[in-house]
Amino acid sequence: MDPIERRLSELGAALPAPIAAPPGVALQLRFVTVAGSSAYLSGHGPADGPRRLARGKVGADLTVEQGRAAARQCALAALATLKREFGELARVRRWIKVTGYVNCTPDFEQTPAVVNGFSDLIIDLWGDAGRHARSAVGVRALPFAVPVEVEAVVEIA
Repeated sequence: MDPIERRLSELGAALPAPIAAPPGVALQLRFVTVAGSSAYLSGHGPADGPRRLARGKVGADLTVEQGRAAARQCALAALATLKREFGELARVRRWIKVTGYVNCTPDFEQTPAVVNGFSDLIIDLWGDAGRHARSAVGVRALPFAVPVEVEAVVEIA
């Protein structure tokens, strides 16, 4: 078994179904683009295949902890896409950059705490190779009213 998936299982988590193109949208973009040894991962929301697992605005509809849980679901969705693309998660050598977008109220100032839900899982799985540069940005709205969307750049074998 892939060591990353084994660790994921030890943490009591499982990969969801990989995301697919949204209904009515022609898939003209890629979920992962590889350039040299870098893979650029498109934004992922909290999803299991086509099903959205969370909706709402952090600071109004959702608490920081609920936003954090949604960010963790974003990580699982991103991992499902990486597994589909590369066959095994162990091909990801290290995480380089993560950008998290938090759908939040204008006065919400805890975007880093929300995006920690993504980062903490990645670091739990990859250890030091999971430590990454990161931005956590508050936005007025996200597609399908998801509370968090995260994109990343990883180094691959």
